[in-house]
Amino acid sequence: MAFSFTKWQGCGNDFVLVNGFSERLDEEDLAALAQKICDRHYGIGADGLILVLPSKAADFRMRILNADGSEAEMCGNGIRCFAGVVHDEGLSDKEEFTVETGAGILVPRLQLADGKLQGVRVDMGEPTLAGDRIPVLGFGAAHVVEQPIEAGGETLSMTCVSMGNPHCVIFVEDAEAVPIEKLGPLLERHEAFPKKTNVEFAAVLDASHIRMRVWERGAAVTLACGTGSCATLVAAALTGRTERAAEVQLDGGRLQIEWAEDNHVYMTGPAEKVFAGRRE
Repeated sequence: MAFSFTKWQGCGNDFVLVNGFSERLDEEDLAALAQKICDRHYGIGADGLILVLPSKAADFRMRILNADGSEAEMCGNGIRCFAGVVHDEGLSDKEEFTVETGAGILVPRLQLADGKLQGVRVDMGEPTLAGDRIPVLGFGAAHVVEQPIEAGGETLSMTCVSMGNPHCVIFVEDAEAVPIEKLGPLLERHEAFPKKTNVEFAAVLDASHIRMRVWERGAAVTLACGTGSCATLVAAALTGRTERAAEVQLDGGRLQIEWAEDNHVYMTGPAEKVFAGRRE
């Protein structure tokens, strides 16, 4: 299957993006294609494959497949890269536009200087806190805040949030010391999460700074997670650890997150084109 693509990264979270307005991919083979493309030894190498598509409900539609071939509802770093492609390939002359995702319609706003992309601010919508809608089993519609969960012989304290996809936030003293490769997969596939979950290990540095490392559902350890950063800020504010706006420091960079008075979460961060190519 031959097609042209671009590769983008946002805080080190990297994606292969295909412009579905000019390229056609066989939808029946997307899962297998994503696995091949994302393989860092035998493919292009990425955390996910993103398709830029037309939409009947918004200006554009975004589909994202993880490195393991599973399809995610949304990706925060991915939607900034998506917005970068829209701008870079001249698909829209708007600075703000709507994107249909599996998590609903989201609104990126380009940050430009002399026509060049400096970053993207995204209205990520409202966080979901009801346990049965995240989903987390055993809590009904109640919020899942600082509740115990066992993994790897340890009892951890979790706060769960959905940003259109599920997140389990674990606050720790030292994010660097967490055995993320051990605990991450155990929590991702824990029986409490019927759709699996993303897992964030976060250390609050002060009321406006958080250090976070992430194990992403379907992608393992990544350098950054946009929805995970949003979920972490919401969890930190819910538990009184931070204000409603903070900088989240990730392995691959920094994101500015705000849980605003309108109950929407706003994420601001970079999106950078790495290269363009063609797969034959």
